[in-house]
Amino acid sequence: MEIQDRTDLCFPHLLNSSCRKPTLHWSEAVLLNSVLLFISLITVVLNLLIIISVSHFRQLHTPTNILLLSLGVSDFFVGLLLIPLEIFRFTFCWFLGDAMCVFLFFLIGTIICASIWNIVLISVDRYVAICYPLHYPTRISLTRVKYCVCLCWFCASSCTFFYAKDELIQPGRRNTCIGECIHYISYAAGIIDLTFNFIFPVTTIIVLYLRVFVVAVSQARAMRSHITVASFHSATSGTKRSELKAARTLGVLVVVYLMCYCPYYCYSIADVNLTSTSYVSILCFVFYSNSCVNPVIYALFYPWFRKAVKIIVTLQILQPGSHEAKLL
Repeated sequence: MEIQDRTDLCFPHLLNSSCRKPTLHWSEAVLLNSVLLFISLITVVLNLLIIISVSHFRQLHTPTNILLLSLGVSDFFVGLLLIPLEIFRFTFCWFLGDAMCVFLFFLIGTIICASIWNIVLISVDRYVAICYPLHYPTRISLTRVKYCVCLCWFCASSCTFFYAKDELIQPGRRNTCIGECIHYISYAAGIIDLTFNFIFPVTTIIVLYLRVFVVAVSQARAMRSHITVASFHSATSGTKRSELKAARTLGVLVVVYLMCYCPYYCYSIADVNLTSTSYVSILCFVFYSNSCVNPVIYALFYPWFRKAVKIIVTLQILQPGSHEAKLL
């Protein structure tokens, strides 16, 4: 019986302090891990295509696409790092040590927080483009957007450092046994996270897109009414249609984001003192899946992305002057 008990431990030589191995059946673990690893692979590949497209092709160097690039970078790291490490933590004993566990917590907080605020920046960009089109070139410049993206990532890492400061001082202080990796958020940090990374961003996004929706509907009616002069209409209708299409696409992006993130934060409202239970891990995988869906939305709604992918896949990107390709 003692031998059997030892085989169930993560560290058999530490009989009194070792954690037990996860009880998930091997067939269930193989099926679950295969699906999640496939999602991870698709997430990495699709977001890498986004990163290459916006970075390489000069015509795509616009403020909106820089924000999409930043979102693609955060989604790329979700697929490359967060999903595989969460799979490992969820189905195996944690052999990587307490320092690596804290580092994983820091990565999760930074990448997810940056992703959320990238969505907010995209909403602000569309709000200004639709509601104040004449002021858009001066208010939303490429340089300002780059500064905002850098500030977004800096604030995300700083906030995560605040959440994880206790664990950074004493890694593994919350672990009940050796071979465990628990991410604990205190009550105060949980309230701040809920407010700063969910309530305030979601409220901002909803308010901005309601305003965008109202203005977009009025613009669409104006274009159909033929009230404007024909010459003016022909010169501006294409721009208006492209802006409206971009707003609609990013509106879909926001709706999908809310569907993926709401379950986790709704659970956190019910239980602010979050620890890394298996149920929380499942909710984490739900909002990680948002990183896989975002590039699919681009492929469905953005012709320039499909054209860029075709050039990349056929290796035309290796030809001299490919960065000057016409995609818009």
